[in-house]
Amino acid sequence: MPSVVHVIGASGRSGAALCRALLAAGITPVPVVRNLARWAATGLEFPARRADLTDPVALHTALCEAIAVVSTAHARHAGAVIAAAPPSARLVFLGSTRKFTRWPDAHGTGVLAGEAAFLDSGRDGVMLHPTMIYGAEGEDNVQRLAALLKRLPLLPLPQGGAALVQPIHRSDVTRCILAALARPWDGPRALTIAGPRPLPYADFVRAVARAAGLRAPRIVPVPAAPLLALAPLTRLIPLFPTIRPAEIRRLLEDKAFDIGPMRAELEVQPIPLAEGLARTFHRPQ
Repeated sequence: MPSVVHVIGASGRSGAALCRALLAAGITPVPVVRNLARWAATGLEFPARRADLTDPVALHTALCEAIAVVSTAHARHAGAVIAAAPPSARLVFLGSTRKFTRWPDAHGTGVLAGEAAFLDSGRDGVMLHPTMIYGAEGEDNVQRLAALLKRLPLLPLPQGGAALVQPIHRSDVTRCILAALARPWDGPRALTIAGPRPLPYADFVRAVARAAGLRAPRIVPVPAAPLLALAPLTRLIPLFPTIRPAEIRRLLEDKAFDIGPMRAELEVQPIPLAEGLARTFHRPQ
């Protein structure tokens, strides 16, 4: 394991969690952030380096002596990180399984572009592609869903929520990054990281309701078209979470993945969903 790790995007949820884990392991994190005030808000009391990923000179200065770099910024910036980091530095990037979607968007195409730049670079390291991450402070997946369930006695879902999901707890993402840092990589690799097993989205909704202490909603199968048409109106409803059409489209596709490579390469066994949700809502199992 490197003794010093430069962390790009250290003021974000994944970056701050990684910095705390590195400190706990006796490893020195070097935060690289765009906004120093946002870094100060994390409560981590050691200095950060300021660099914008679109400023190659500042980024090169921030990374000039790095022996290991973790980028928790959007994967589209992988090329800039590769160009700025020393040739010998071990690189770990966070991508996203959004790259697999049937409905490409800027997020997914950016991940694909970043992955291509990394795989073409020949650099030692890995790009980790997590599924939906839950359990972080302020995340808008599980906690936003729970807020929605508080207001809805029934939940209309396309195909009745039959599409598969395989969310991963934030702590497992951090463990995967630490394992990737500890492993000697020979050239660039890409790995999907996910929870232990897929389940239908409807079952995921019920699990979230149980963990949040809510009554499980009645799930009503509804064609996707009306939900897509109504989604923009949710932003007009006071105290109601905004639902984006892209979120509804993603409920039509399975997001289930083989984590055999994750287990073999990183030796990380992800925690069960029930345990992760109990941690998220601070409730005993």
